[in-house]
Amino acid sequence: MRVLMAALIAGTAMTGAAQADALRDKALTYFAPLPSTVPAVKDNTITPEKIALGKALFFDPRLSASGVFSCASCHNLATGGDDNMETSVGHGWQKGPRNAPTVLNAVLNEAQFWDGRADDLKAQAKGPIQAGVEMANTPAQVEGTLASMPLYVEWFTAAFPEETSPISFDNMARAIEAFEATLITPAPFDSWLNGDDAALTAEAKAGLELFIDKGCSSCHSGVNVGGHGYYPFGLVEKPGADVLPEGDKGRFAVTATVDDEYVFRAAPLRNVGVTAPYFHSGKVWDLNTAVTIMAESQLGEDMSDIEVTQVVAFLDSLTGTVPPVTLPELPPETAKTPRPTVELLQ
Repeated sequence: MRVLMAALIAGTAMTGAAQADALRDKALTYFAPLPSTVPAVKDNTITPEKIALGKALFFDPRLSASGVFSCASCHNLATGGDDNMETSVGHGWQKGPRNAPTVLNAVLNEAQFWDGRADDLKAQAKGPIQAGVEMANTPAQVEGTLASMPLYVEWFTAAFPEETSPISFDNMARAIEAFEATLITPAPFDSWLNGDDAALTAEAKAGLELFIDKGCSSCHSGVNVGGHGYYPFGLVEKPGADVLPEGDKGRFAVTATVDDEYVFRAAPLRNVGVTAPYFHSGKVWDLNTAVTIMAESQLGEDMSDIEVTQVVAFLDSLTGTVPPVTLPELPPETAKTPRPTVELLQ
């Protein structure tokens, strides 16, 4: 009898292991675990000196015309790499047109911004600094500000030793990209993909299976579970204007192609559980609601409450560990440092 019971238990365990392996094999056709090292980026060799400089620049509000806003203002590493606002507040307390995406794992995206107008993080870093509703500065003013501080001169020289004039707007962007490339957040899902069966709950595994079988993984796949490819928002049924504002036509603003109206880059879903509100409009604060909207709008699926809860459990397994980041001590200003321009717009 004991032998029979042992055999039954062993058989059950083997069946469970086989099911886990089958789901993992299935998942690995759509997803990949995060890299264990800092990813390489195009045309920008990453070095410790460049990372350290980029971290200082990421947190320095003097890159903005007002001296108030830094990259970290809209991409708070303590709150999921975004600002947890519908749309960000910038120069003169103006509100931006779209929700700020997370900077965490952004180096793994095919392109940056909701409409993909920036090819990489170097290009992305330059955009907000020059945008009138964000940091409202100019390349010349930024270069003058950085060159006015001897410690920045020293840091740029160390980060770009091969250049005779290392302080430039381009090199500022390269340094910020190098720092942001380190913001990789390994999550329970990565442990599970790498073979740890206990890393996901049964509910999360059920949600993963639904995520694949319902078709979510057709757009949200790869190492960043999205972040590549452009798709119409409302492929099956357009959501209401409160979620999909009529005035924002997405990638159409980049390509001027009619087929790109209301087309957006697929959002990367890592850390989605801590980056509310959702969508480019930032109009949805609840992840269950966001999943329901996506199922109806993109897949034509009427998911049950239980199914939505299971999918959200899977999405929560994508919440990762942010690497430790200590606040940098920034270079002191000098008499030559340009003074901030503060505007209070009504």
